[in-house]
Amino acid sequence: MIRILFIGDIVGRPGRQVVQSGLPHLISDYGPDLIIANGENAAGGNGLTPQIAQELFSSGIHVLTGGNHIWKQREILDFIQDEPRVIRPANYPEGVPGNFYYIWERDGVKVAILNLLGRVYMEPIDCPFVRGEREVSRLSQITPNILVDFHAEATSEKVAMGWFLDGKVSAVVGTHTHVQTADERILPGGTAYITDVGMSGPFDSVIGVEKGAIISRFLTGLPVRFEVAKKDPRICGVKIAIDETSGRAISIERFQYLP
Repeated sequence: MIRILFIGDIVGRPGRQVVQSGLPHLISDYGPDLIIANGENAAGGNGLTPQIAQELFSSGIHVLTGGNHIWKQREILDFIQDEPRVIRPANYPEGVPGNFYYIWERDGVKVAILNLLGRVYMEPIDCPFVRGEREVSRLSQITPNILVDFHAEATSEKVAMGWFLDGKVSAVVGTHTHVQTADERILPGGTAYITDVGMSGPFDSVIGVEKGAIISRFLTGLPVRFEVAKKDPRICGVKIAIDETSGRAISIERFQYLP
């Protein structure tokens, strides 16, 4: 059995700090073999830098997934070419820098982590269903254990992806919306699924940003400067267990960790 800990979107310094301080407790309680986190908002709430990526790896995270904000810090462009443990969505056009999957291996057991990006209410991009099916077919020749981070806005698109990949992958976990959903389950084909694993960052906020600025924008429609909030940091994520021989999920459990 493979135990996986997937940590939801890490937002800014408060998110990084709570992950770094809380991860030893989660490791002690759950004993994960593999730790994955979405890191596309780890740098000031927008993007990822090489230094921050290394800090998160040093804290015990094995793989960092991305999304539509992964490019916001320009220094990531060269780093993502050389660091296979930071992955970006597969359905960006050909020629975009970086890897879109990572093969983790321990004692001969392999887990493939694949990143996809949704299209509904997002920028135009290649179809995640077509590209996802193609990459899953290829990765399944390497290992039956495949986890997909589907970084998408619309819940309908995420649910559809779960059903589309049911029986083909071990898990489909949704990221991007920063609000943890309560629909974790194992689909009939053996795929663990949750629409959104939630945010790791300050909960005294509007999805990680200072409340006042967001409320002002809703009231006036005028642009405002977004600042990462600071209070009530938490870790959101899921614990997943997979049968390493069949690749079928055994269990999925969402959690929130408060320091």
